[in-house]
Amino acid sequence: MTSPLTTAEVQLRRMADVLDEARQDRSTDVPPQSLLLGLQRLVPCDCACFSELDVPTRIHVNEQETPYDDWGNMGEGGSLDEYWRWRHQHLQCLQVTRPHISPEVMQTTDFMSLRELTSLPIYTECLRPFKCIAAVALPTATNRTRVFQFLRRDPKPFSDHEMTVLRLMAPHLYAIYTEAARRRRPPVQLTLRELDVLRCVARGLTTPEIAGQLVISRSTVRKHLENAFNRLGVSSRTAAVARVFPDTEAV
Repeated sequence: MTSPLTTAEVQLRRMADVLDEARQDRSTDVPPQSLLLGLQRLVPCDCACFSELDVPTRIHVNEQETPYDDWGNMGEGGSLDEYWRWRHQHLQCLQVTRPHISPEVMQTTDFMSLRELTSLPIYTECLRPFKCIAAVALPTATNRTRVFQFLRRDPKPFSDHEMTVLRLMAPHLYAIYTEAARRRRPPVQLTLRELDVLRCVARGLTTPEIAGQLVISRSTVRKHLENAFNRLGVSSRTAAVARVFPDTEAV
């Protein structure tokens, strides 16, 4: 007779089922929409979402979310302009933007108390009614964010168990994202020199430093970047690096 599964074994099986469903999802969404829905079942919340943001250009490169019927009641304005105006108050957002080489898991109360949060304009103008936000930040290019977020109106923080689930899932979420992005992304046709320049950009080198590294003039560096931007359909160095090197280990 088979012994009944322990609570931990049941939880691990639920996590594995969510990952398996996402890996078999061949939709064009990056990450698969089924992954967000599965994560919302594992870590109950009012809304689960994923976004990629290019900070210098303030462009939302990729956004998706699970159904939520009450967006119209968020904050007093909730516009993107208000978000950028008050973003510096949201320490969790600032942490997500910092470079990291592996997924990072955090929640709002890691940075401030609920009382502190709800007294700030970033809450009243943008985040309300969500009082608790857990996040899994994936590695990406400098000045770019790539993050799963789990939003709750309930003021009670996410439990240690729920945060452990997200930590265990985090490397698998990154792998599923990477696989889905590669399936969707058409091959990039750049010259070898353009790729050399973008590799230097990805390492954080300035135009003079790239010129010295590759033994070419600064104007030639700028010309290679201009040509690469045109081929890639982007307008910034950050977007070009994210397009060509979606994973930090690819640089």
